[in-house]
Amino acid sequence: MEHPEVIIVGAGLAGLVAATELAQAGRRVVIMDQEPEQSIGGQAYWSFGGLFLVNSPEQRRMGIKDSYELAWQDWMGTAGFDRISDYWPRKWAEAYVRFAAFEKRDYVRSFGIRFFPVVGWAERGGYGAVGHGNSVPRFHITWGTGPGVVMPFVEAVRRAQKEGKITLKFRHRVTRLLTSNGTVVGVAGDLLEDSHVARGKRSNDTVTSSFELKAPVVLVTSGGIGANEALVRQNWSARLGSAPKNIVCGVPDHVDGRMLGVVQEIGGKVIHPDRMWHYTEGVKNWNPIWTNHGIRILPGPSSLWFDATGKRLPVPLYPGFDTLGTLKYVMDTGHDYSWFILTQKILKKEFALSGSEQNPDLTDKKWGQVLKRAFGTQATPPVERFKADGEDFIVRNNLRELVAAMNELAGNTLLDPNLIQMEIEARDREIDNRFSKDSQINAIRSARNYLGDKLIRTAKPHKILDPDKGPLIAVRLHILTRKTLGGLETNLEGQVIGASGEPIPGLYAAGEVAGFGGGGMHGYRALEGTFLGGCIFSGRVCGRAIANVL
Repeated sequence: MEHPEVIIVGAGLAGLVAATELAQAGRRVVIMDQEPEQSIGGQAYWSFGGLFLVNSPEQRRMGIKDSYELAWQDWMGTAGFDRISDYWPRKWAEAYVRFAAFEKRDYVRSFGIRFFPVVGWAERGGYGAVGHGNSVPRFHITWGTGPGVVMPFVEAVRRAQKEGKITLKFRHRVTRLLTSNGTVVGVAGDLLEDSHVARGKRSNDTVTSSFELKAPVVLVTSGGIGANEALVRQNWSARLGSAPKNIVCGVPDHVDGRMLGVVQEIGGKVIHPDRMWHYTEGVKNWNPIWTNHGIRILPGPSSLWFDATGKRLPVPLYPGFDTLGTLKYVMDTGHDYSWFILTQKILKKEFALSGSEQNPDLTDKKWGQVLKRAFGTQATPPVERFKADGEDFIVRNNLRELVAAMNELAGNTLLDPNLIQMEIEARDREIDNRFSKDSQINAIRSARNYLGDKLIRTAKPHKILDPDKGPLIAVRLHILTRKTLGGLETNLEGQVIGASGEPIPGLYAAGEVAGFGGGGMHGYRALEGTFLGGCIFSGRVCGRAIANVL
């Protein structure tokens, strides 16, 4: 296409949604991406496919009473907006929560997206009604996981491609935005050598020539910085302690943050770069796809969590309750790792792994395999494979041998087996009654009041040292990079704001590069299921806004 009306930089979820909207409006679109064609869909393809929905039929069938008002209360308690520059992020947050409550489910279902019937409960908080966390389960797992979210939009783009409305240009790396009298009029960059590597693998960086293409509008949807360790460290916030010495990477190599700098060169404003979303439950992938590949454990609430020195993490830093609160605590210990101690019964019921490739039953839509999650003594095959082959997993039949192996893996003697045994035995005594002063045990019992947790997500409370529930398992947990919560500041139509505070004509941004809307609609923390949803929402907003002005 020689004369497109819109150039979209980035073939991830936000770009695909925007392109779909533009094609439906009859606009001519070129999508550019530095990766090869087989990586279309970007980072979202590898996700677990969770979407944040409010007051959905799936929630109501599970007995969950949710509302826009409750969701907005949770969002505000989580985001903690406290800066003048939070003006547009807060506007985007309000718009997104309304979308999640009233339009989002119908919108994605119109593309054929369906949901697993059991709604998950992520980021449970634990600080009171007005504090951080989801008051109710809202994490809707897409039937088909990440591919189930991405591929309907890929198919829509392919149909528009056949109709001549969309042109896809892979291996086009944008290095400059073209401007005329302060208006963005196109892009220029490097044409990279073709690459046939598998999806997610690092592609070559060989430049074969250059290119230049003009259009009235450029939409940047290039993603965050999670695979660029230098940028992660550069933007690490002091409020989270020192940056970890060792980090594992939760996203493919192409998530490099390159376009943030490209937009800044022509005056685009990046706000809240210190707001990032990194996990504390990362393990090294025994079968890596990308560089330094880490996988996040999606834990239920029962594993005992110890820091590197052997202290049990404080209330309410239990598995799945407060990601960034736990990150700060771990980094304040002076170490960059921590430990889970659990039983086989907990592993079987509560351990899931992030990523479409780690959940073949859900990804491949095989109900027979999914039902096995509720029966038997074994966890899912991918979890059991990590237990057997993952370097961070230790399995023993008694606690002293387990702690000795933990010290050996860490290369130190920080863990005192006597203190850990005392802590676990004290916890186990609390199981003898249906009431307890141990807040984690009470949280587990509360979780099991929710049918979804009782069925497939939360093990029945039992003694960790009960040999019938074993063997004992320890997991070393690393810091795992994932999401950029800040980004390019945009108004409610997705126009990029310049240094003057006014929109830069001809330039829009959506998805993670724009902090999922406004330059950071999540504020300091996220409620989960809102990253894919933020890409869908901001891509939709930008696609419709651009179509209206052309």
